Amino acid sequence: MGPHPAVAAIRLAVRRVLHDVLTEFHRHADHDRPADAARRPAHAARSRSPLAALPARPDTPLVLVACSGGADSMALASALAFEARKLAVRAGGITVDHNLQSGSGLRAAEVVTRLTAMDLDPVEAVAVHVGREGGPEAAARDARYAALDAAAERHGAAAVLLGHTRDDQAETVLLGLARGSGIRSLSGMAAASGPAGRYRRPFLQLDRQAVRKACLVQSLPVWDDPHNIDPAYTRSRLRHEGLPALEKALGKGVVEALARTAQLSRDDADALDTWAAQAELSVRDETGRLECAKLYVLPPAVRRRVLRRALIEAGAPAGSLFARHLEEVDRLITGWRGQRAINLPGRVEAMRQSGRLVIRQS
Repeated sequence: MGPHPAVAAIRLAVRRVLHDVLTEFHRHADHDRPADAARRPAHAARSRSPLAALPARPDTPLVLVACSGGADSMALASALAFEARKLAVRAGGITVDHNLQSGSGLRAAEVVTRLTAMDLDPVEAVAVHVGREGGPEAAARDARYAALDAAAERHGAAAVLLGHTRDDQAETVLLGLARGSGIRSLSGMAAASGPAGRYRRPFLQLDRQAVRKACLVQSLPVWDDPHNIDPAYTRSRLRHEGLPALEKALGKGVVEALARTAQLSRDDADALDTWAAQAELSVRDETGRLECAKLYVLPPAVRRRVLRRALIEAGAPAGSLFARHLEEVDRLITGWRGQRAINLPGRVEAMRQSGRLVIRQS
């Protein structure tokens, strides 16, 4: 008799991601290997001093799971441990202690014990300091990803698995919609993101209930973060009040529909980004400055992407550029009335001079 359907589903999702990681790992390994070394016998390669001086490259990639101890990440850790034993993959785990609750250090130590019992290695807990910039949720997220990035670099991990589910995706789409964000925000979380696609999200096609069921049938102990039910947090209110109200008004299937919207939006956003990258080459003069007349004839969605790319290249932090900033810069193209220079995040300013858009850091 096979595993419970919920367990089979999470394992299959993880197996697919691990196959992708392995394929990419070996492709890069083959690309990095010197051509003559690939043709020579192993003993001959070792005899050459330049190659002998290089550090030995592990022949199996390391995949880490980011685990809070909650149901989603514990289910992910168990599936990683199971599948890694059948594949040429080393599996480890990282838990981040945000120091936001009493006893958080003890809970992090418990997660380390549970991950170690799954035969994951390396396993470690990383304590972080959460600032205040951007609000508590954004600050905690920034601190967490900084810690995970550092851990991945420290251990040489090929990938870090995150336990975001289809429900998390639906919440992310609604949060973007509520902020009045563009199509990129509505595309939600990508299946692979971060430097070189470091972060992988195997569960984006699985609902939270199935993941919790997988923990239950495997008798996996889980910790329910009280922040997840605290109405002080926007995502918590959306999860426990907003989405249930939508399902009551519109019927079941809202989560699935929002997840489909995320994928469709991502496809559209990717296409527009490609178009903008190509268009940018045609709207600059011989000195590289943006020509307002050529920008004007571009579709607004493409033009604003060109402007956003130019602002970021000039030093504006991507996370601090909002729709209102782009609208102000866009008016230098479409509603020119002799406006003064526009001050933007990162001490970047944009101004129109002699039919050119000048973007520079002050």
